[in-house]
Amino acid sequence: MKLILLLLVAAIVLALWRPGFGFRSQRLEQYAGTGPAFDIQERLSGDLISEGMIYGPRGRVVSRFVARMRGEWDGSSGTLSEDFSYANGSTQARKWNLTMGSDGHFTATADDIIGTGTGRQLGATVQLSYRIRLPEDAGGHVLDVTDWMYLMDNGTILNRSEMRKFGIKVAELIATMRPEEG
Repeated sequence: MKLILLLLVAAIVLALWRPGFGFRSQRLEQYAGTGPAFDIQERLSGDLISEGMIYGPRGRVVSRFVARMRGEWDGSSGTLSEDFSYANGSTQARKWNLTMGSDGHFTATADDIIGTGTGRQLGATVQLSYRIRLPEDAGGHVLDVTDWMYLMDNGTILNRSEMRKFGIKVAELIATMRPEEG
């Protein structure tokens, strides 16, 4: 009986873990007809503010942050500077280098990004995938990240990111981004 129960639990876990379930089942094409159109050169430009939380592997909030951001574009190349202030008092800075390609595709690099991230905008949505090396005080781990950003009718961007190590989800980020008033 115990063996049957163990096999049943293992089958359920494997069914829920497969790549086509939940967060990872999204495909950019599913959002093709949605609006308003998300143009990163327009929406990630100027002064922005982001507020968010990071959830650990057990689903509890492990970090909260506010980030001041500034996006600047020159033709198809741009930068997005991010200055994070975390609830525990720590800070972090990142400067993304973004390059637009054809058909909504773009690439993204930064000092803590391994290689080049790849993304695409379509409809009201942007999807970006990259590998990031965490700071040493956070363990220095390398994580595979998938960002999904959704443009709302009022101009706010909702960002949901999933972070994985060896294919296993270890963290999730939920944040808003909007033009900074003032």
